[in-house]
Amino acid sequence: MKLIHNIRDRGITVLLIEHHMQVVMGISDHIAVLDHGEKIAAGPRKKCETIHALLTRISARLMKTLLQLENVYAGYGLIEVLKGINLTVGEGEIVAVLGANGAGKSTTLMTISGINQCRQGRILFNDEPIQNQPPHEIVRYGISQAPEGRRIFPRLTVRENLEMGAFQRVDCDALHADLEQVFATFPILKERQTQLGGTLSGGEQQMLAISRALMARPKLLLLDEPSLGLAPMIVTKIFEIIREINRQGTTILLVEQNANMALHVAQRGYVLETGKIVLEDTAEHLIKNEQVKKSYLGG
Repeated sequence: MKLIHNIRDRGITVLLIEHHMQVVMGISDHIAVLDHGEKIAAGPRKKCETIHALLTRISARLMKTLLQLENVYAGYGLIEVLKGINLTVGEGEIVAVLGANGAGKSTTLMTISGINQCRQGRILFNDEPIQNQPPHEIVRYGISQAPEGRRIFPRLTVRENLEMGAFQRVDCDALHADLEQVFATFPILKERQTQLGGTLSGGEQQMLAISRALMARPKLLLLDEPSLGLAPMIVTKIFEIIREINRQGTTILLVEQNANMALHVAQRGYVLETGKIVLEDTAEHLIKNEQVKKSYLGG
């Protein structure tokens, strides 16, 4: 981006073909949007929010779909929790799922993970059906979950918790490198690697839960309420870490009640109510949506 700016500043006009939103919105003066060979919008970048929305949607469509839920039903016993939800996550995205308690957010993640049965519909990962596979097979596919409430092993050390996350791996050399990467991302865990997990603070336990999931080297990381029960300063730190994990190449599906924080790190979002998706849009548009403001942003 800096190089293109420098070329423009030398007086050379630049015609840019690009679908990466950060690049498009970061350096363009004037934007035209093409869809299937037709120009559907054009105008100065600074004056056209519609162009931004259109570009975001087209960019998502061009992006490789990593995870797709098609008409998924799931529940517990006689209780039906998910009622035909459709959801996609593109490779490299952070996608947020918002909703009140009991909306079906955690059930969605547990159904993807194979912990809960998919009663109807399909779950595709890299275009391969994975619904109702046992949880350890889901991990082998490349999906790992940091569950609600952290659920670390309190009587194991920090290092032993991390090694449990890599339980199925046989690539010992790469495992050591990933452990060092985790310690680089979470320096406090390196300092406390011999300490029992149960003696860590809530924020440190959340870092450990996320790190344990990363030790499986997932293509898709499922995060269930990572801010739950944490002090505001620690919540900010956790979301900074989520951004960094995504920048390092891990796709993230984020379930979170803190809608404001979730929508500020995500590219897209879904709103769940009583087991059905009632809203789907870019994170930027959801933040401005009056229904979302009233229900989840306190405005």
